[in-house]
Amino acid sequence: MVDPNTIRKVADTLQAPPDAHVVEIGPGKGALSEELLRRYTTLTAIEVDQRAVNFLKEHLPSLDVRHQDVLDVDYAELVEEKGGPLHVIGNVPYNIGSQILFGVLEAAAHVEELVMTLQRQVVDRIVAEPRTKAYGILSVLVQLYGRPTRAFRISRHVFSPQPDVESAVLRVTLDGPLWDLPEEKRPPLDFLHSVVRTAFNQRRKTLRNSLHPWTRDQGLSLPHDWERRRAEELTPEEFVTLTKHLHAQQADTTAGI
Repeated sequence: MVDPNTIRKVADTLQAPPDAHVVEIGPGKGALSEELLRRYTTLTAIEVDQRAVNFLKEHLPSLDVRHQDVLDVDYAELVEEKGGPLHVIGNVPYNIGSQILFGVLEAAAHVEELVMTLQRQVVDRIVAEPRTKAYGILSVLVQLYGRPTRAFRISRHVFSPQPDVESAVLRVTLDGPLWDLPEEKRPPLDFLHSVVRTAFNQRRKTLRNSLHPWTRDQGLSLPHDWERRRAEELTPEEFVTLTKHLHAQQADTTAGI
């Protein structure tokens, strides 16, 4: 349970208009749901625990509760049902927070906004800028899909029982640089993820060294002006540029076989 002031602050972080289609993931016993229902009449809650589902149906009868694992949510299907883009909010289990986060990010065509309560250190990494210690794989991948901001930190003392970690509220608008490109000009996401993850495996080494085993195995080469750069220096947009070059080179190689 969280104190009412914090619940209101979390709800305030969501910038959805009153007629928006809001989806709450992991509502539990509905502390946040109750506040959201005062603001959004079309609120849909996704909850995997049958006991929590029963509790919500009894105590918040106007809430549309779906008994479902959040990792299995089909956001495109929800949009078709609701008739408009979604705004997603939730206080999720930290051990699967990243999985839930990327599940929503990959549904960017159907989701306008995401608000999540996560472990503070995770949020710090997500919003980190290049050339900082916290900047890494998570920073780049999330910032490619959307524009994340840390809304506010939450002290462990407002929870009962108290968790072992500090928390923070993350807000992401799903309008990152990937979606600025026409679909036919975007590099394949799995290829992009591989470039980012491989580059950061040895973040302080130059790209020539960190990417060499991966590029060698695929018969690819870096542009000369990229070889001395380091992963921790590249912006998310620059990772897209690099990936497009490598993927085009791979396509040319394949076409020549």
